[in-house]
Amino acid sequence: MQYQYLFKNVTVVDGSGGPEYRADVAVQGDRIAAIAPAINAQAEVVIDGTGRVLSPGFIDVHTHDDTNVIRIPEMLPKISQGVTTVIVGNCGISAAGAMIGDRVPDPMNLLGEKEHFVYPTVEAYRQKVAEVCPAVNVATLVGHTMLRNNQMADLYQAASPQEIKGMRAQLRAALQQGALGLSTGLAYATAFAAPTEEVMALAEELAAEQGIYTTHLRSEFEPILEAMDEAFRIGRHGKVPVVISHHKCAGAKNWGRTRETLKLFDQVRQSQDVSCDCYPYSASSSTLDMKQITDEFAINITWSEPHPEMAGKSLQEIAQLWQTDIHSAGKRLMPAGAIYYNMDEQDVRRVLSYPVTMVGSDGLPNDPMPHPRLWGAFPRVLGYYCREQGLFPLTVAVHKMSGMSAARYQLPQRGLIKEGYFADLVLFDADTVKDSATFSQPQQPAEGIEAVWVNGVKSYEQQAVTGQRAGRFICRQGK
Repeated sequence: MQYQYLFKNVTVVDGSGGPEYRADVAVQGDRIAAIAPAINAQAEVVIDGTGRVLSPGFIDVHTHDDTNVIRIPEMLPKISQGVTTVIVGNCGISAAGAMIGDRVPDPMNLLGEKEHFVYPTVEAYRQKVAEVCPAVNVATLVGHTMLRNNQMADLYQAASPQEIKGMRAQLRAALQQGALGLSTGLAYATAFAAPTEEVMALAEELAAEQGIYTTHLRSEFEPILEAMDEAFRIGRHGKVPVVISHHKCAGAKNWGRTRETLKLFDQVRQSQDVSCDCYPYSASSSTLDMKQITDEFAINITWSEPHPEMAGKSLQEIAQLWQTDIHSAGKRLMPAGAIYYNMDEQDVRRVLSYPVTMVGSDGLPNDPMPHPRLWGAFPRVLGYYCREQGLFPLTVAVHKMSGMSAARYQLPQRGLIKEGYFADLVLFDADTVKDSATFSQPQQPAEGIEAVWVNGVKSYEQQAVTGQRAGRFICRQGK
């Protein structure tokens, strides 16, 4: 038997959370063909993995790469971190299924310009991903705000029974075409007017297709417990698992309250399937929101349509330049993007180490000055939080970025190093792996990620793409 790749003497961290072990691993075609203490066989390429870790490719469960996987299929910000699969369509906004009128509503504008929204169905999006063949695998959620945009003339009010009926029909079709589930972004003005009952009605479509419900909560500030309760009620009503997106306690008055939010998770987990994801930073990033402008923490502008020259400056700096207050400056900058230094580091650590927390970058690939999480989230977990801070062992870190995520989102035969599974693999140096992206220089590939395989094809090596792309559209298990 001749294999394509044979890894000799690697330290296998298999994504299950179980102990690491030394082994040889063989790849044939797009699959892991054999794992054994010693494989004595021919291979086109033999890799001496002594002193290196072989893990499953990382699954970025929270991305806004919807249009980027098609427009910029090399996907360097993700593949350079060891990410082999991205889940798009988060926070209520998805490109798959969107039909845009005169302008792209906020926050759908995070995904691109009007001309980038050309996939009226999940099937159309799926076909385009297959045609382009990006460097990473792609799976999509269906955005609630996207459905509202398609069915409603006015996003700043509750949907009518007729509009809900239209949303339900579109959601059902999307799920049947392989979408993973429904996402909401209830904090955003374009979805905030949606009552709980509107989302509950949509959630009723999920159980039959074994979909999932993910949510950017109605508030991550002081009313966070009420917002979590709403999310859990929607999940109970729909009889579906709930994932709370980028779980955090935002705002200075909220710092330290993850003790309360995680206690609520503990209680609800006794009777309901709930989990969360988070990114390993104490600053968030989104569109500039007048409700979030405050002098309690620093706010940096990442882009501004009327004033692009202000990207990279702090809101305080801009207000001084313009000799005005931060709220007036914020109004003048709109529409704009911002990084908010609105979290407490101890809260980040508590959430990241919580047993049912997955890792998602929540990176915004279209920002001219993106948050460093776009390029650095996964190596930061491995290097800073795991190796340097000792927050959890390497096996746990990898599990949170692979096996746990694949199981949660029902991605068939992904997320583990196991015979017969797809060969999405990362070879890295556990002693040197680290994020290089910073807030001042965010577009930097990680150190210590030596090579990445997607569906058995080596797609990244020595800090560069190989030119070989093998990403696929992934449907939910059973589709």
